[in-house]
Amino acid sequence: MCGRFQISKTEDQIQIRFHVDVEKEWLKQIFNAGPMMQLPVITNEEPDQLNFFRWGLVPFWAKDAAIGVKMINAKSETLAEKPAFKSALQKRRCLIPANGFYEWEKAGKSKIPHRFFLDSEELFAFAGLWESWKDPSGSILRTFTIITTTPNELVSPVHDRMPVILEPEFEKHWLNAQVPVQDLLEMLRTYPAHKMKQYRVSEKVNNVRNNSPDLPEKFVENTLF
Repeated sequence: MCGRFQISKTEDQIQIRFHVDVEKEWLKQIFNAGPMMQLPVITNEEPDQLNFFRWGLVPFWAKDAAIGVKMINAKSETLAEKPAFKSALQKRRCLIPANGFYEWEKAGKSKIPHRFFLDSEELFAFAGLWESWKDPSGSILRTFTIITTTPNELVSPVHDRMPVILEPEFEKHWLNAQVPVQDLLEMLRTYPAHKMKQYRVSEKVNNVRNNSPDLPEKFVENTLF
């Protein structure tokens, strides 16, 4: 599962890395992105534009938008079979820019947050799916989900799933409507552990309302001498 991540690079960095137009007044540094937030995505429909969709997929056929709470992630192994994801896999794919994500390690009754990131600290893209849903009044809600896969050796001691981080050379192919579904599925690989790093962070991350620059910093326990 991926339930929280970080997108805290500057507008210029995002624009250069993904070759997209960024409306600067929309974007702020997000150190603790959580479900149901409006967050930046790059869709196959507008690959040159950074858009903001709500995290938590609401299929076009859903009767109630509340289903999105349960659909923040989609397992790569069953994308082509699940009714909630099958159509989106074929027609509505997206990239979700990030520069870190959080997973929680169980320690008794406590949950200890860890930050995972590329060893270069550079931006990367999660593989995602998006949907457009119309409510009874005719208003359009656009949402997305992050695809997950089996964890690498760095993540597995903390959690049994991890988000799919696309290799940069796969990003344009993921958004390409001409790529066959089987080829798309083969892109959803576990990202190599040797290209990543992780460390424990403060439990302040546990509260999604917290969004300060110190959240991604390495946690250092107070030691009494």
